[in-house]
Amino acid sequence: MKTKILVVDDEADLELLIRQKFRRKIRENVYEFVFATNGQEAIERIGEHPDIDIILSDINMPVMDGLTLLSLTHAQHPAMKTVIVTAYGDLANLRTAMNRGAFDFVIKPVDFTDLELTIEKTADQVRQLRDTLRAIQENNILKMYVDETVLNFMTRPDFKNRLLASETVDVTVAFIDICGFTSMSEKLSPTDVVGLLNNYFDLMVKEVIAQGGYVDKFMGDAVMAVFRGEHHLDRAIDAALSARAVLQQDTTPLPAGFEYRPEVSIGVNTGEVVSGNIGSVSLKRLDYTIIGDVVNLCQRLQSSAKPGQIIISEAVYLKVKESFKGQYVSEVTLKNKAEPVKIYEVME
Repeated sequence: MKTKILVVDDEADLELLIRQKFRRKIRENVYEFVFATNGQEAIERIGEHPDIDIILSDINMPVMDGLTLLSLTHAQHPAMKTVIVTAYGDLANLRTAMNRGAFDFVIKPVDFTDLELTIEKTADQVRQLRDTLRAIQENNILKMYVDETVLNFMTRPDFKNRLLASETVDVTVAFIDICGFTSMSEKLSPTDVVGLLNNYFDLMVKEVIAQGGYVDKFMGDAVMAVFRGEHHLDRAIDAALSARAVLQQDTTPLPAGFEYRPEVSIGVNTGEVVSGNIGSVSLKRLDYTIIGDVVNLCQRLQSSAKPGQIIISEAVYLKVKESFKGQYVSEVTLKNKAEPVKIYEVME
């Protein structure tokens, strides 16, 4: 990997000397040098070459000295490392430079063998730092696409050995569907549709997170949320009630001439599910999710709900009737269910 080095020195013959001493490394594209004669000019070079790895800087220069340059670059470009070139015995300036963030120093007259070793050591440090910064950035991006539950699973010491392992857990599942959004997408531009959908999702997900739940997946215009731990059923219903309320109260401006009042239909179910990675290791495509009859029934309950309704089964109603006000709706035949299911609506 090529190392780009900014040399900052007002000695006229230094550029020629460096090109001669490092001609092989330059020819082999190992080093690339950029030159400046003072600190101010160095700032301009950094603007032109933001991928500079190392700054090799003298201290005493006109216009802007090396210590001032060091203070600016250390604050504004933390991934760049500065090596100070100083005269033997200039201990005061050297201590100031190190206190301001210099990575290392070399003594004049320059020993080019020592300089090359210093450049290699500094370049290795820069690569490690940039790899770390890139990993942090990638991790932050990953958090936008992968739920914290999955990240926690991935950081287990035995993660690779347990890649396709599964576990049975007791959870509550909620399917929250935005009603009428499919037909709305036929009348609006894709940009407007995505903007509104993301806004509605954000409102609902905040309520899910507030109750300790997590989003298992987004499915078109619906959200599948999962709740674990103590009182997970109560927390899921509280999240459903809150999600319904915030969407009904939403005042997001709509495209001109378009009328739409957002409503959700919600199904909630609870019980044991299988949790784990589902997919293909060969294709390197896995989805950390939950599966089981509890999930399937929950989705069927949501599909039977009308706009504004939160639907639960009789079994769930019996568990929460002391905490929530419910109302019997009817007995319905759900897809892939042999026996009719009595359903209730959560009122408040």
